[in-house]
Amino acid sequence: MIRTAALAHVRDRRLIQTRPEGKDVFYMAGGKIDPGETPLQALHREIEEELGVGLSGVAELGIFEAEAFGHGRDTPLHMTCFLADFTGEPRATGEIAEFRYFTGAEYAAMPQVAPGSLMVFQRLHALDLIDW
Repeated sequence: MIRTAALAHVRDRRLIQTRPEGKDVFYMAGGKIDPGETPLQALHREIEEELGVGLSGVAELGIFEAEAFGHGRDTPLHMTCFLADFTGEPRATGEIAEFRYFTGAEYAAMPQVAPGSLMVFQRLHALDLIDW
């Protein structure tokens, strides 16, 4: 099982997704939880590493379980997802090639999508926080 912490940052009714260097797929911003780290600690560390910003107004959105994209059907993903605002303007740093904001339909129409990300899009749309 892969345990991650993820950010659901919404701007203009669109959800941010990040694309790692060398990959074609966009994922939730965030990453793996290190041993001894809480999901919240991992979230703050990963967002600073990936987007070069801090977070404010952090609130847990929920836990999402799906197949871990790119790891085969036998690898489950356990993703603790948080809603939050940025303390500055994000920029792609380190292993992140780019980030973009998507509506649910824009993300779902991509050639490849991460199942965990798609679940978050669906939840945010059900809460009327993003457009489909």
